[in-house]
Amino acid sequence: MRTRTHSSRRMVALVVAGVLGAGALSGCAADSDEPSGGATGGEGGGGRTTLTVGVFGAFGLKEAGLYDQYMKLHKDIVIKQTSIERNENYYPQLLTHLGSGSGLADIQAVEVSNIAEVTATQADKLVDLGRTRGVRKDSFLAWKWAQATDRAGKTIALGTDVGPEGICYRKDLFAAAGLPTDRAKVGELWAGDWRKYLETGKKFKAKAPRGTAFVDSASGVLAAITGSEAKRYYDEDGKVVYKTNPAVKQAWNSAAAFAQGGLTAKLQQFTPSWDQGFSNSAFATISCPAWMLGYIQDKAGEGGKDRWDVAAAPRPGNWGGSFLAVPEAGGNKEAAAELAAWLTAPEQQATLFEKRGSFPSAEAAYALPAVSGAEHPYFDNAPIGEIFSQAAKGVPVQILGPKDGIIAQNLADVGMLQVDQKGTSPKDGWNKAVKAIDNALDQ
Repeated sequence: MRTRTHSSRRMVALVVAGVLGAGALSGCAADSDEPSGGATGGEGGGGRTTLTVGVFGAFGLKEAGLYDQYMKLHKDIVIKQTSIERNENYYPQLLTHLGSGSGLADIQAVEVSNIAEVTATQADKLVDLGRTRGVRKDSFLAWKWAQATDRAGKTIALGTDVGPEGICYRKDLFAAAGLPTDRAKVGELWAGDWRKYLETGKKFKAKAPRGTAFVDSASGVLAAITGSEAKRYYDEDGKVVYKTNPAVKQAWNSAAAFAQGGLTAKLQQFTPSWDQGFSNSAFATISCPAWMLGYIQDKAGEGGKDRWDVAAAPRPGNWGGSFLAVPEAGGNKEAAAELAAWLTAPEQQATLFEKRGSFPSAEAAYALPAVSGAEHPYFDNAPIGEIFSQAAKGVPVQILGPKDGIIAQNLADVGMLQVDQKGTSPKDGWNKAVKAIDNALDQ
């Protein structure tokens, strides 16, 4: 990633943020930072207070040097991080520890697919960080703040990052198919309507290079469309409504049209064959949040440099993001809340983006040079700070439910995957997904 400033152009590595959305899993070896003379919570060596931070995967705070920076500013604080590799293992443990009031870190990370359940069922066990000194609600994206705020107005967690989406595309494949390659003109092809994305796919197919599909998967299209809707699987009263929600059915039908129209590479995301698809020209476009740029660079390799580019998505959507929460059972709640506030402040979020590619959830960070001037040299110097800032500002305030992840995963991996790979009818695929969801939700 390259950052433009008035005086310099700095290069930093853009890597995958350790936080993915529903259905995607973090993948980093667990770590533990044991400070000299420190213990979990309480007093560290030399009269210093040790604050523990529990995260999943390569969360990025440590890797970006933020802990070290905070300890330099606060000589009386020692920060210790523990990480569990996968959120699917981390989250059940977090719920168990919250229930018992023991075994908790002073700060606990929460993934976006779990935040609705935590907010609805665990708010009494977490500190109201909205009242913490230095925290400003208007610094954050309104929809991000709302995700961790309960009906009584208590904000139980502060956002670290978000996953605003664009469309990454292969310029060389677009040119071969007679489509424009300039990112602004590409964005105009489908601006404002996912159906235009489908129509562009049909035009691409008519002249596409042999063996190349328009998109990677129908499931990916389904996730992208539902990620741009305000109301998806639950309504305002917490009732599961995906079966009757017109927005979900329209997303389902649109994604199925990609499959039935022969526009997909029939791949399943985050599998070895999908990874290989980035380098072997299996598909020309993919819905990509900011964190996926590093993933594409890694999988497409040097051969994909300047061939991949990024344009605005048909409609702003979000895929991914996380939060920091402070348990009430902690022995250093005030100090932990101050640390959480500092870690999620605009300046630190800008640093996390610059060093790790995690796009800020603090809207106030978007005017900072590290974000506003960010370019990505692998993607032909795409102005990713501008592209993803605009996308993030346009994301609707979504209604999240406690089992969003279960619903989304089964719609994608049970239902739409069969439509895409096996030729199952959209109706039968939908029914199979609904049956799996009903079983998972005990309905």
